[in-house]
Amino acid sequence: MNDKTCCGKSNLVAIYLGIDGGGSKTTCVVGDEKSVLGTATVGGMNLVRSGEAQVRTNLHEVIRQACTAARTGTSDITRVCLGTTGAGRPQAAELLRRLVAELVPAEIKVVGDTVIALHAAFDNGEGIVVIAGTGSIAYGRNREGATARAGGWGYAISDEGSGQWIGRTAVTAALRAHDEGESSRVFGIVCKAWAIDCLDDLVRAANAVPPPDFFALLPSILEAADTGDALARSVLTQAGAELARLTKIVISRIFARQGNVPVAMSGGVFRNSALVRQVFYNSLRSEYPDAKIGSSVIEPVKGALALARAQS
Repeated sequence: MNDKTCCGKSNLVAIYLGIDGGGSKTTCVVGDEKSVLGTATVGGMNLVRSGEAQVRTNLHEVIRQACTAARTGTSDITRVCLGTTGAGRPQAAELLRRLVAELVPAEIKVVGDTVIALHAAFDNGEGIVVIAGTGSIAYGRNREGATARAGGWGYAISDEGSGQWIGRTAVTAALRAHDEGESSRVFGIVCKAWAIDCLDDLVRAANAVPPPDFFALLPSILEAADTGDALARSVLTQAGAELARLTKIVISRIFARQGNVPVAMSGGVFRNSALVRQVFYNSLRSEYPDAKIGSSVIEPVKGALALARAQS
């Protein structure tokens, strides 16, 4: 128990910190045993794309902001759980643990983003969580404790149905439409987002090294789909089907004899696209009609906070 004094008050309860480190945003929640005391959100923390310095900056900033909102100090934290993609690699996990420890002198657990999302959805029970944010993955655990995953192998070769995939697929579809003499709002969306005004510039930008941020196109693609653009709607329909396909793979691997599999959705693609949610639901239920698909989009950071509260 921590009995340090903060903000003029004696803090006689343990304080926990949960972090969801996503590719486009990082969310931190501070709480005691029962309540959320403060939250904060800053930019993403992808080590590969952003680098260690930017990840350190964002991690420290989100922790400080959340602690300020909670009216507590970083030295008052008892335990931390950070969930993020890539944490399955020991070197990355140790680096992230060290970056948090620079600011928070506490017990620190670093786990994959699938771990905190699954815990947020099902605690320690069975189920599948499908994450569709900057990247994508389906991850499940059955009642015997066996786990399986599908997808999530990186934006260049996988991450089907993710925001990055949607942006890249939309650019590909827009170029195909141009080849066929058809028009779409998507071509203009890409040109505006990348500050270009002709086909040759678009092609150069799309094939640049390092590649452009295809995820940044997502909001405009969603808007185009909502206003009826056929190409944008086609891409989002493909995304929903791809996410259902990942889920079906996990079901076939560890839930083969169980029809009523609990399934949860997570991530900004699901949260912001009713079309993706509907296609995902219909595609999955067409093959597994008894699947129990949650209607709400879960927040993985809640799982991070719960795991921080749990005894190691």
